[in-house]
Amino acid sequence: MEAPPQIRQTLSEISSRTPAALRIAVGIRLGSLPPSAAAGREDVASYAASLARQLQPRARRSNPPTGAALRMSAASCYLPEHDEDAHFFHAVAGVIGVADGVGGCRLEGLDAAAFSRGLMASALSEVVASSSAAPPPGGICPYALLEKAYQQTTASGTPAASTAVIVSLAGRTLRWAYVGDSGFAVFRDGRILHRSQPQQCYFNCPFQLSSDSDDSNKVSDAAVGEIAVEEGDVVVVASDGLFDNVFDAMLEKIVQSGQALSFTPKNMADIIASQAYAAARRTQDTPFSVAAREHGRNKTGGKKDDTTVVVAFIESRDMA
Repeated sequence: MEAPPQIRQTLSEISSRTPAALRIAVGIRLGSLPPSAAAGREDVASYAASLARQLQPRARRSNPPTGAALRMSAASCYLPEHDEDAHFFHAVAGVIGVADGVGGCRLEGLDAAAFSRGLMASALSEVVASSSAAPPPGGICPYALLEKAYQQTTASGTPAASTAVIVSLAGRTLRWAYVGDSGFAVFRDGRILHRSQPQQCYFNCPFQLSSDSDDSNKVSDAAVGEIAVEEGDVVVVASDGLFDNVFDAMLEKIVQSGQALSFTPKNMADIIASQAYAAARRTQDTPFSVAAREHGRNKTGGKKDDTTVVVAFIESRDMA
């Protein structure tokens, strides 16, 4: 099936931002193009040579500056299928949020995007208000922010339901709170250091926040935690359109390739989202199809869905 016009435009913009030689080299690295695609292309060979070198672990300081604050430099890519995802990034506060409207609400005649957009709009409004005043000690608390956003969204009578994930950076600590299968991964030296685990009531039915108090998980069900991060780490926050369609090993390859080629956060978000979009339309196995068969379903290939990807580079504030 042909991609909708909005997605065709986005994919075209991604192509225009990425040099052809770079796209070919990365495609060969990820296995989506054969090695013969580089034949006669010295520019591709140059990129390929950079990718062939293993990403070397960063030199560690024997006494790292534990008090030195870090910041997130982030960008996003959104490829809509039903246009029910929502997200935000606030650079000053160092907060990222992603929400995914539950598609089952659409089947009930509800606007499945309403709750996800309400959650993220309320969360961003709270972050803006907090950032304009004295910053809270320890930075923005993702759990408290998600709770406040949920209260405001339900109080407004917004229908439907949504999963949600919020991550925040304060000092050198990344904190998170999430409900459902929108999630995140933290990479160090191109390898996954920590990855969220989806919360599900049963297969393909994630925990979700809803305006219907009798048929909703609570913010108190959220998975919360924190991890120390370092300059050079990469954080990927996304809806399940990514994690259902791209294996962790492939994500690591993309992050490794992006760091080796000095991608910007936008370059990396574009490549990751494009990979998820393509995988959702192929017949090869994906995390979703593997999980489906484990639950007795006869499934191959990917799962077409909205795909939101936010990529954040952890940087020294001195780079600001």
